[in-house]
Amino acid sequence: MVLNEPEPLRRAPAAAGARRSGSGVPGGRRKQRVSMADVAELAGVSSQTVSRVSNGHPGVVSSTREQVLAAMRELGYRPNSAARALRYGRFNTIGVILFSLSSTGSSRTVEAIATHAAAEGYAITLIPIDVATQDNVLGAFTRMGELAVDAVIVIMEIHLLDTATVQLPPGAHVVVVDSDAGDRYSVVDTDQADGARGAVRHLLDLGHRTVWHVAGPESSYAAERRAQAWRAVLAEAGCPVPAPLRGDWSAESGYAAGLALAEEPGCTAVFAANDQMALGLLRAFHERGRSVPADISVVGFDDTPDAAFFIPPLTTVHQDFAEVGRRCVEGVLRRLRTGDDSCPGTDLVPARLVVRESTAPPRST
Repeated sequence: MVLNEPEPLRRAPAAAGARRSGSGVPGGRRKQRVSMADVAELAGVSSQTVSRVSNGHPGVVSSTREQVLAAMRELGYRPNSAARALRYGRFNTIGVILFSLSSTGSSRTVEAIATHAAAEGYAITLIPIDVATQDNVLGAFTRMGELAVDAVIVIMEIHLLDTATVQLPPGAHVVVVDSDAGDRYSVVDTDQADGARGAVRHLLDLGHRTVWHVAGPESSYAAERRAQAWRAVLAEAGCPVPAPLRGDWSAESGYAAGLALAEEPGCTAVFAANDQMALGLLRAFHERGRSVPADISVVGFDDTPDAAFFIPPLTTVHQDFAEVGRRCVEGVLRRLRTGDDSCPGTDLVPARLVVRESTAPPRST
């Protein structure tokens, strides 16, 4: 196959005056859309060579590639992505379905997915779902099909794939984030349980008799995993297990929990299921005259960028959202390239405790 035309066969570029007349396309013809033939005429190459450059084909010499790219820029040529997709069977687009953009985990995971997809030459198409039902999930997949995507990443964040309520369409290349469905789908997630265990053990190692917990919503898979780990560590250590307080991830709900915990004389340590609720705890304890960490130690979860600037700086569990996003993109692209969706399982990204100034040994009694 000839990948580059011999010099004698190339058509000479049209005269500059002819090229620049009218709308800037050859011959002064005014067109609504610049064609590949227009680019080929201006660059002095064949349309086949323009197609190879447009599709990133490696078999075009650099000087010719630059010549074609310069012609594209001059004419404002934009490749027809739909036609290219039909020809090559791919759209270079990954769909992302998610159930919440407001949470730290979802927003930062989407950001990471977009970044790593772009590095691989893929765009993302985002479809949020307000109410997680079978019909809404299937409707989102239908819209994804209409928008022409190659694969889908689903950020669940709720106990939905754990039941028969929602089944993802067969044949779709899918990776799921934040779900307990590794027996049926490929799942990528932070090691929620290990991160929570590290937080609780840190407080017990400081000498606290027990650790109270402000949990996330009952519908959240991540919140449930963190709560289970908190309870298990206390039980293994032979410590009392206080009744957990339930929040909704917001600082406001953490504040409400903090007002209640400030009235508990035996409360010297609290593990909050996310940093925003921990922020609310700090405000409530301050208002009730309970010093952190002198009277009460506080640990959060997420390690948001603001956590280091709380008063006091927050000890928290770091989630590597960038790595979660990278593994999601890597997973769907591997399925696209191999066509193999037969290996479900859960890929856990390690979490780590970041110790700052919100934790300390309890006061001597």
